[in-house]
Amino acid sequence: MAASIELHKEYGYVVLVLVAYAFLNFWMSFQVGKARKKYKVFYPTLYAVKSENKDAKLFNCVQRGHQNSLETMPLFFAVLLLGGLRHPGAAAVLGALYTVARFFYFKGYATGDPRNRMKIGVRLSALAGVGLICCTASFGISLVVRETL
Repeated sequence: MAASIELHKEYGYVVLVLVAYAFLNFWMSFQVGKARKKYKVFYPTLYAVKSENKDAKLFNCVQRGHQNSLETMPLFFAVLLLGGLRHPGAAAVLGALYTVARFFYFKGYATGDPRNRMKIGVRLSALAGVGLICCTASFGISLVVRETL
Protein backbone atom coordinates (compact mmCIF):
# COMPACT_ATOMS: atom_id res chain seq x y z
CA MET A 1 0.00 0.00 0.00
CA ALA A 2 1.35 3.41 -0.91
CA ALA A 3 1.64 6.17 1.64
CA SER A 4 -0.06 9.43 0.85
CA ILE A 5 1.38 12.78 1.75
CA GLU A 6 -0.70 15.81 2.52
CA LEU A 7 1.23 19.03 2.21
CA HIS A 8 0.59 21.31 5.13
CA LYS A 9 0.14 25.01 4.45
CA GLU A 10 3.37 25.61 6.40
CA TYR A 11 5.30 23.61 3.77
CA GLY A 12 5.30 26.82 1.75
CA TYR A 13 7.83 28.22 4.23
CA VAL A 14 10.09 25.25 3.51
CA VAL A 15 9.92 26.03 -0.20
CA LEU A 16 10.64 29.72 0.47
CA VAL A 17 13.74 28.78 2.48
CA LEU A 18 14.96 26.78 -0.51
CA VAL A 19 14.42 29.85 -2.70
CA ALA A 20 16.33 32.00 -0.20
CA TYR A 21 19.26 29.57 -0.32
CA ALA A 22 19.17 29.66 -4.14
CA PHE A 23 19.50 33.45 -4.00
CA LEU A 24 22.36 33.10 -1.50
CA ASN A 25 24.09 30.73 -3.91
CA PHE A 26 23.69 33.20 -6.77
CA TRP A 27 25.09 35.97 -4.60
CA MET A 28 28.12 33.83 -3.66
CA SER A 29 28.76 33.04 -7.33
CA PHE A 30 28.74 36.77 -8.11
CA GLN A 31 31.26 37.30 -5.30
CA VAL A 32 33.53 34.72 -6.90
CA GLY A 33 33.16 36.49 -10.25
CA LYS A 34 34.14 39.81 -8.66
CA ALA A 35 37.12 38.13 -6.98
CA ARG A 36 38.20 36.69 -10.34
CA LYS A 37 38.40 40.20 -11.78
CA LYS A 38 39.99 41.72 -8.69
CA TYR A 39 42.70 39.05 -8.29
CA LYS A 40 43.07 38.32 -12.03
CA VAL A 41 42.15 34.63 -11.92
CA PHE A 42 40.59 33.83 -15.27
CA TYR A 43 38.52 30.88 -16.44
CA PRO A 44 38.97 27.95 -16.67
CA THR A 45 41.28 28.19 -13.65
CA LEU A 46 39.38 26.92 -10.62
CA TYR A 47 41.98 27.85 -7.98
CA ALA A 48 44.89 30.27 -8.14
CA VAL A 49 48.46 29.06 -7.64
CA LYS A 50 50.61 31.05 -5.23
CA SER A 51 53.67 30.82 -7.48
CA GLU A 52 51.67 32.50 -10.28
CA ASN A 53 49.49 34.91 -8.31
CA LYS A 54 50.44 36.82 -5.16
CA ASP A 55 46.75 37.02 -4.20
CA ALA A 56 46.11 33.30 -4.64
CA LYS A 57 45.10 32.71 -1.03
CA LEU A 58 42.63 35.62 -1.03
CA PHE A 59 40.96 34.40 -4.22
CA ASN A 60 41.01 30.76 -3.16
CA CYS A 61 39.26 31.58 0.10
CA VAL A 62 36.39 33.24 -1.78
CA GLN A 63 36.25 30.37 -4.27
CA ARG A 64 36.43 27.73 -1.54
CA GLY A 65 33.65 29.37 0.49
CA HIS A 66 31.33 29.08 -2.49
CA GLN A 67 32.58 25.65 -3.54
CA ASN A 68 31.97 24.20 -0.09
CA SER A 69 28.45 25.59 -0.12
CA LEU A 70 27.87 23.92 -3.48
CA GLU A 71 29.21 20.63 -2.11
CA THR A 72 26.75 20.63 0.80
CA MET A 73 23.76 22.05 -1.10
CA PRO A 74 22.32 18.71 -2.38
CA LEU A 75 22.22 17.24 1.12
CA PHE A 76 20.74 20.44 2.54
CA PHE A 77 18.00 20.52 -0.10
CA ALA A 78 17.19 16.83 0.44
CA VAL A 79 16.88 17.00 4.23
CA LEU A 80 15.06 20.34 4.07
CA LEU A 81 12.44 19.13 1.59
CA LEU A 82 11.98 15.65 3.06
CA GLY A 83 12.10 16.65 6.72
CA GLY A 84 9.68 19.46 5.95
CA LEU A 85 7.05 16.98 4.83
CA ARG A 86 6.54 15.86 8.42
CA HIS A 87 7.82 18.89 10.34
CA PRO A 88 7.34 21.92 8.05
CA GLY A 89 7.66 24.57 10.76
CA ALA A 90 10.78 23.11 12.32
CA ALA A 91 12.36 22.42 8.92
CA ALA A 92 11.67 25.97 7.76
CA VAL A 93 13.23 27.48 10.89
CA LEU A 94 16.22 25.14 10.75
CA GLY A 95 16.61 25.75 7.02
CA ALA A 96 16.53 29.51 7.52
CA LEU A 97 19.14 29.17 10.28
CA TYR A 98 21.29 27.04 7.97
CA THR A 99 20.98 29.63 5.19
CA VAL A 100 22.02 32.48 7.49
CA ALA A 101 24.86 30.34 8.82
CA ARG A 102 26.13 29.68 5.28
CA PHE A 103 26.16 33.43 4.63
CA PHE A 104 28.40 33.93 7.68
CA TYR A 105 30.48 30.91 6.67
CA PHE A 106 31.10 32.45 3.26
CA LYS A 107 31.77 35.95 4.61
CA GLY A 108 34.24 34.56 7.16
CA TYR A 109 36.04 32.42 4.62
CA ALA A 110 36.20 35.30 2.12
CA THR A 111 38.27 37.39 4.54
CA GLY A 112 41.33 35.42 3.46
CA ASP A 113 41.64 33.66 6.81
CA PRO A 114 39.82 30.32 6.59
CA ARG A 115 39.53 30.14 10.38
CA ASN A 116 37.02 32.99 10.24
CA ARG A 117 34.44 30.62 8.74
CA MET A 118 34.37 28.81 12.09
CA LYS A 119 33.20 31.76 14.21
CA ILE A 120 29.51 31.54 13.38
CA GLY A 121 29.08 29.66 10.13
CA VAL A 122 30.29 26.17 10.95
CA ARG A 123 28.67 25.90 14.36
CA LEU A 124 25.25 27.18 13.31
CA SER A 125 25.15 25.24 10.06
CA ALA A 126 26.11 22.02 11.86
CA LEU A 127 23.40 22.55 14.45
CA ALA A 128 20.77 23.30 11.81
CA GLY A 129 21.96 20.40 9.65
CA VAL A 130 21.65 17.89 12.48
CA GLY A 131 18.18 19.22 13.25
CA LEU A 132 17.14 18.78 9.62
CA ILE A 133 18.54 15.26 9.56
CA CYS A 134 16.43 14.49 12.65
CA CYS A 135 13.32 15.88 10.92
CA THR A 136 14.06 13.70 7.89
CA ALA A 137 14.66 10.62 10.04
CA SER A 138 11.34 11.25 11.78
CA PHE A 139 9.64 11.41 8.39
CA GLY A 140 11.27 8.14 7.30
CA ILE A 141 10.30 6.40 10.54
CA SER A 142 6.72 7.61 10.18
CA LEU A 143 6.58 6.00 6.74
CA VAL A 144 7.93 2.72 8.04
CA VAL A 145 5.48 2.54 10.92
CA ARG A 146 2.74 3.87 8.62
CA GLU A 147 1.65 6.82 10.70
CA THR A 148 -0.50 9.33 8.96
CA LEU A 149 1.19 12.57 8.10
